[in-house]
Amino acid sequence: MIIGAGMGGLAAAIDLAARGVPVTLVESAPEPGGKMRTLEAGGAAIDAGPTVLTLRAGFEQLFADAGASLADHVSLTRAERLARHAWGDDQGFDLYPDPERSVDEAGRFAGAAQARAFARFLRDGQKLYEALEPSFLFASRPSPPGLTLRMLAQNPAGVTTLRPFSALWDVLGGYFPDARLRQLYGRYATYCGSSPFEAPATLMMIAALEQQGVWFVDGGMTQLSRAMAGLARALGAQLRYDTKAEAVLTAHGRVSGVRLAGGEIIAARAVLANGDPDALRAGCLGPAAAQAMAPAHGPRSLSAVVWTGVGEAEGFALERHNVFFSGDYRAEFGALFDEQRMPDDPTIYICAQDRGAGPAPRGAERFLILINAPPDGERRAYGLQETGSWLTQVKARLRASGLTLELDAYQTTAPDGFAARFPGTGGALYGRALHGWRAAFARPGAKTRLPGLYLAGGGTHPGPGVPTSMLSGRTAARAILADFASTPRWRPAGIAGSTPTPSARTDASASS
Repeated sequence: MIIGAGMGGLAAAIDLAARGVPVTLVESAPEPGGKMRTLEAGGAAIDAGPTVLTLRAGFEQLFADAGASLADHVSLTRAERLARHAWGDDQGFDLYPDPERSVDEAGRFAGAAQARAFARFLRDGQKLYEALEPSFLFASRPSPPGLTLRMLAQNPAGVTTLRPFSALWDVLGGYFPDARLRQLYGRYATYCGSSPFEAPATLMMIAALEQQGVWFVDGGMTQLSRAMAGLARALGAQLRYDTKAEAVLTAHGRVSGVRLAGGEIIAARAVLANGDPDALRAGCLGPAAAQAMAPAHGPRSLSAVVWTGVGEAEGFALERHNVFFSGDYRAEFGALFDEQRMPDDPTIYICAQDRGAGPAPRGAERFLILINAPPDGERRAYGLQETGSWLTQVKARLRASGLTLELDAYQTTAPDGFAARFPGTGGALYGRALHGWRAAFARPGAKTRLPGLYLAGGGTHPGPGVPTSMLSGRTAARAILADFASTPRWRPAGIAGSTPTPSARTDASASS
């Protein structure tokens, strides 16, 4: 049985169902996707979670292993620009998936010396990615010695010269004396809800991942989650929405099933919880699941204040993704993590969802506006007057960069809203912050201390994000298959890439 229809839960459902394992997936929301969701404003559906797809090949492999084709289920458009960055009305930098274009842009923006450093940074990011892909991203539970040995075998000087376990901000300083470029790539830490001053330099590998391509999902990101849910259902998985799991049940020291809100009990010998590990620690799935969790490591990751709406923009030439940096990055993250408060001068992210795949629209268009916030949603209520005041400040900051943005209709989601949607998290959106070199190795793996209880999602290994959450689900599915393969009564039918028959599912006696 699977609890939660986020990327991890859906990927695991596909993998298990394709191998003939009976799968029941319950999701408390009315549709799949988890944090991948849409909100409506002014009659328009707006992506209110992740906004792009990376690691396309990983999703293609997921579908192919189930005998399907990603291209038959979703339509993707490759981004020509990764993002447009601004530091005021006369300072702009466009980042491209094409490294040569980005290096040329660095030369235009900061001079020839910084262009050469930029090229070196991209090469080193690629080296890190090549070392981390097999030994971290696709490993079931990596270890510092294993990762170090892999890097030593591939690039003996890399551990010293690339400094993967040093702080990202410090390592970026070796490439970019220009503080603006340090901010640009320091932003990779926020992809996992962390501070660039505390996160490790392994995050440099994101540069290489982006160079593989960044994709817009035509029709919105939820088209991907719906396609994955549809594939899982076509393979025989039962998906139940508006169905809340209340507790993981045990018998004889191992998982025996799940009790749903309302009292229904579903028997299962394997349960996969696709959610934040903090939710399990807080008892959101009952005492047995809470006791199965190792203690949390490090602070919670960032939350956010998000405005999703429709309106009009004039002046600054927006791209699909736009970042307007704060004037003092260190003060911003000091406020967020050390003081647990909203920063006075936050970095602003804008996703202009009708741009990037053709000429700029005229008139009203869809926007997601985001500023980082502390994960204090369990202990603090964010009122509309307060969030409205921040929106006023955001619009004033944008005008200083030459952008006039007015929203005709919008919805606001603050940390307390995220905390209500994802209980036990305080509104943290990325699990635990990736602070310190040990943090990446302290994320829970697929297996827990309770036999039969497994984990997936952005709070588990290999970490937050659309592709990594998907990979966590595949890792969990492999762990379930491996653990039960030697059990005589558990006989999954079908093989990778095949569609099991209904009778084969009836023969399988374990419910996952």
